[in-house]
Amino acid sequence: MKSANRMQFVNPGTRGPIYNEAVKLQEAGENVLKLNTGNPAAFGFEMPDSLKEAIAKASQDSRRAAAYSAGTGMKESKQAILEYDLSKGMKNVALSDIYLGNGVSELAEFTCLALLNPGEEILLPSPNYNLWSNAVILAGGVPVYYECHEEDKWMPRAEEIEALVSDKTRAILVINPNNPTGALYSNELLEKICDVARRHDLVILSDEIYDRLVMDGAVHTSMAKLAPDLPIITYNGLSKSHIVCGLRCGWMTLTGDFGPADGDYRSEFHKHIENLMSVRLCGNTVAQLCIPAALKDPAYTKAMLVPGGRIYDQREACCNAIANSKCLSVVKNTGALYCFVQIRPDVCKVTDDKKWAMNLIKEKHVMVVPGSGFDFKKPNYFRVVMLPYPDNLAKAIRDIDDFCATYKE
Repeated sequence: MKSANRMQFVNPGTRGPIYNEAVKLQEAGENVLKLNTGNPAAFGFEMPDSLKEAIAKASQDSRRAAAYSAGTGMKESKQAILEYDLSKGMKNVALSDIYLGNGVSELAEFTCLALLNPGEEILLPSPNYNLWSNAVILAGGVPVYYECHEEDKWMPRAEEIEALVSDKTRAILVINPNNPTGALYSNELLEKICDVARRHDLVILSDEIYDRLVMDGAVHTSMAKLAPDLPIITYNGLSKSHIVCGLRCGWMTLTGDFGPADGDYRSEFHKHIENLMSVRLCGNTVAQLCIPAALKDPAYTKAMLVPGGRIYDQREACCNAIANSKCLSVVKNTGALYCFVQIRPDVCKVTDDKKWAMNLIKEKHVMVVPGSGFDFKKPNYFRVVMLPYPDNLAKAIRDIDDFCATYKE
């Protein structure tokens, strides 16, 4: 049987052969620390009581929880998202601009299917969470990468983004806070990217799922707040902030001008998205029923992000261990659950990061995702998921440092 040609370009990213090796070692009885996915529940994080109560209540109402919902989402869930969006400074948002899906992953695929003709391009950050590059490829599009610069605290440069615009470019993706670097972008940079989109009539895709996971007194700004005139799709969800990855709870909000109305739809693009959602019937109904309770409970998430909170303390343990290492360096992250670590080329030469990561798991039983898993060309980088307890995370960094100190290709 012949497979589709497009599949050769799909990047498994956080899974794939290295993950398979981790599973094989675990099945053989070995203890493996898997730092490949941002999966808080796997490291002992508990969802807030407000969500446990919402799930319990939903399970008692099987006529709603076990039945199909409206294709674009339940009204009360969309209303809660609308209120959240307005609190973030978005303007002119209606319930019909909000779409609920089975995680942002599904919504990214729907966006690319509705937006791209074969061969058309979306500008993506490098490194990026490769959900996006795969969604572009599977829709028949072409991912074109703009570099995020370590020396600029992992922020991209607007002039470099603009230099990549062609007559095939349809959109610019911004991931803020960023996965995998943990960078939080400045308002000045966001406004410059908006200007690029404005000059070239491009859509902005703004992945903001980590907007509630910021530290050090920093404040996240939604791109839709800065540019209410531009067609912007903002993506968000509960997976990380409320520890419900497995419920697959995500949504997207369309703001700005997506063109004239198309019959009963706000625009042709709205119509296409709704048609795609109708084909798959509906998103996870239990997850939808939890959204109002989650968005009314920001305190739980905030408590993890200050001194004494798990995410904050684990970030400190990770970055301090890297600062005391011989072979590693890092730009301390402000947001998300990750940092993007450099293997210092002056003390450890790496030309094949997949081989390096595979050897690491075999020798030290620590799994990380190399930079190539995030569409990053430089071979001496990897992402750390900062979710184990501080002592365990610091030990993992020391093990990686020891491995690098003697590593030979």
